[in-house]
Amino acid sequence: MYTLFIANKNYSSWSLRPWVLMQQQAIPFVERLSSFGSRSFREFSPSGRVPCLHDDGVVVWDSLAITEYLAERHPRVWPASPEARAWARCAAAEMHSGFSVLRQHCGMNCGVRVRLHGLPPALKQDVARVDELWSEGLARFGGPYLAGAEFTAVDAFFAPVAFRVSTYGLALGPAAAGYAQRLLSLPAMQRWYTEALQEPWRDEAHEEELKRYGTCVEDKRLSVG
Repeated sequence: MYTLFIANKNYSSWSLRPWVLMQQQAIPFVERLSSFGSRSFREFSPSGRVPCLHDDGVVVWDSLAITEYLAERHPRVWPASPEARAWARCAAAEMHSGFSVLRQHCGMNCGVRVRLHGLPPALKQDVARVDELWSEGLARFGGPYLAGAEFTAVDAFFAPVAFRVSTYGLALGPAAAGYAQRLLSLPAMQRWYTEALQEPWRDEAHEEELKRYGTCVEDKRLSVG
């Protein structure tokens, strides 16, 4: 049985990727959640970061590496078509290594709604690229997911962006906006969101980052003293 170590569901976009992939693909695993600051992630992760997958003595500590590790054992992780698979891997890798301005200005914070102080050109460029990628995948492979009819790893890699679209009210074209809503309505995404709202923790670094780039206009999370 796989064990997946993750951090706060409200904040941890990296944790969401393998979690939602395994949920959507019905890959059994045990979840181990540690809140930011509650313990050293080095206790279970060589890099001191999440997510981290343990499998009978094998430790995999990067979300893309976890995806590839799972793909070697579960054939539906990537699309079956070579063309769709190549595109999906490129798009997932671009998300894994890029979109730095989107990450910086729009950190994942599921349970709040935020009015950004502004949209600098670099942020607009990142959002436009998300729109372009999503619209391309949907048109090229027929939807409703990015690489075709089935939810695969490329959808998991962009799942945190769907939460960012909701949190920050990011404007997308009709095809991309519809896709974001489809992701948010998935049972696994709904479960993640519900559990994120019920978390009793607040991480100061993430909360300060939010204040740096925007103003919270609604907080749906469990009230804490």
